[in-house]
Formats: sequence, structure tokens, C-alpha cells
Amino acid sequence: MSKADYQEIITEYKEQVRVLKEQVNELTDACKAKDSALKRALQKLEYTTDDLDKLQEKTDETDGKL
Repeated sequence: MSKADYQEIITEYKEQVRVLKEQVNELTDACKAKDSALKRALQKLEYTTDDLDKLQEKTDETDGKL
């Protein structure tokens, strides 16, 4: 193989590495967005659970008075 062939192969590999790095960055960003969405959903679920617990306590108090 000539030097030009090696240079072509090296250039091809460099391009592939660049594309793979882009893909990794895109996946990392998508993962961060998903984690953020899951965190918001979990927080909403926790607030809803707290609200339901408080409502249940009030209902129990009301039933106890009756």
C-alpha cells in the first residue's frame, strides 16, 4: 500500500470517529433530557401522593367525627 492509501484510510477513520462522537453527544443529550423528564414526573408523583395522604387523613378525621 502506498502512503496515499494510508492517508485515505486515516482520513476515513477520522471521519468515522467524528461521526461517532456526534452520535455519542446526541445520545448523551437525549439521556439527560429523559432523566430530567423522569425527575419532574417523579416529583409530580410525590406531590400527588402527599396530597392524597393529606386528603385521606382529613377523610379519616371527618369519618371519626361522624
